[in-house]
Amino acid sequence: MLDFSDKRVIAMIHVGALPGTPRAAAAPAELIAAAVHEARLCAEHGVDALLIENMHDLPYLRGTVGPEIVAMMAAVTAAVRNAVSLPLGVQVLAAANHEALAVALAGGADFIRAENFCFAHVADEGLMPEAAAGPLLRYRRWIGAEHVQVMADVRKKHASHAITADVSLVEAAHAAEWMGADGIIITGTATGRAADPAEVCAAAEATRLPVLVGSGVTAENLPVFWPHAAGFIVGSSLKHGGAWSAGIDERRLGAFMAAAAALRGSTA
Repeated sequence: MLDFSDKRVIAMIHVGALPGTPRAAAAPAELIAAAVHEARLCAEHGVDALLIENMHDLPYLRGTVGPEIVAMMAAVTAAVRNAVSLPLGVQVLAAANHEALAVALAGGADFIRAENFCFAHVADEGLMPEAAAGPLLRYRRWIGAEHVQVMADVRKKHASHAITADVSLVEAAHAAEWMGADGIIITGTATGRAADPAEVCAAAEATRLPVLVGSGVTAENLPVFWPHAAGFIVGSSLKHGGAWSAGIDERRLGAFMAAAAALRGSTA
């Protein structure tokens, strides 16, 4: 379980392109070994939790993936679970929330990141017209995975929210809480782009749920978000050159965790 009694740094493990996807190149064993290596690096540097994601599988399918993706994500998750004892999350792109929940249960993960949990939006994969919350939480109960938390994106990145333009971010946060999310995630407009600190603050004040910052967190802007958020999902700024698609840079990882440690010390 992801405990938010203290601030949590959640590092992204971007699994290499999986079998059957356009950019696939590595064998399954190589994909697993690379993910385990990065997980161990993060654990050694004091990261609080990990989030495994199939981000290299571009371009994504909308709301579903094939059995080959589910099988590989489950294998990666189980291997990472065996390698480190950190709380562990799963996201399967794009909005393959049922599949992520199944992977989390099979692989021993603690939470999932869910897109399209409430309301509709237009993603770069196409229209996502139906909220996931009702079917997803029923599925969670059906498979006996109620211990797996659901962290729900609110006004997620890489999407247009014109359909719900009359719904404020605060109202969307309320809706996610009302519909049963275990936490909410606020992002910028795209991967690597920072969220609006005012929106993070407003969401934190509007809901009893933990609020996580889900994109663009760096060692430099972490102090801006620190007072308002319960968790920080960080990927790009830990990678070589700040590129999400690169491997983890130990220097950047160390600098980020040093910044987090300094903030923890200042608020102790």
